[in-house]
Parts: sequence; structure tokens; C-alpha cells
Amino acid sequence: MVWRKSSRSGDGPNCVEATCTDTAQAEPEGEWHAPPLYLLRDSKLPNGPVIAVTPSEWDVFLNGVKGGGFG
Repeated sequence: MVWRKSSRSGDGPNCVEATCTDTAQAEPEGEWHAPPLYLLRDSKLPNGPVIAVTPSEWDVFLNGVKGGGFG
């Protein structure tokens, strides 16, 4: 998994990193596979807690950021 941080973060220490679980792996026909999740973590604590959100939750978060909802 490749963790990425916003290009707007610069080199500062207060960054959130994000990644998406790999959904590109082929699954045998008829087998259940988990839906993708977006994972978030504090860049200062790479081995610390991770928040997992669904694609719809991720979209709500991004729309909130773009709309200035987090002041």
C-alpha cells in the first residue's frame, strides 16, 4: 500500500496520509470480496491508529473539505 499526503501539506509535521485498499486483485467467480476502504492516519504516527471509511463516507469528507466545511 502506498500512503499519500496532500501536496498542500508541504513539509510540515501536521499531515494526514491516505490510501485505498487494493481492489484490483482478481477474485474467482462467485467468491465474496471486501469493498474498497479509504484508510487515514497521522503522518507522525505511521504505526498508530488508522481510520477506515467507505467510498461514500470518503466522498462526503472530500465534499466537506472542498466546500470549506472544516474551517
